Amino acid sequence: MTDLQKDILVALLFVAGIYGFISGAFIVSAVVFAVSALLSNVHLTGRLQQN
Repeated sequence: MTDLQKDILVALLFVAGIYGFISGAFIVSAVVFAVSALLSNVHLTGRLQQN
């Protein structure tokens, strides 16, 4: 996956989490936010270790 694809994936998961929170699906939105945060941190950690 390229950096752009990973950034787009994290952004889409974040937007899906917000939509789930607004619609009342709190458990689903919490899971989506957790996955989004996890992917973002893994992506950032990988980028820091390359330098």
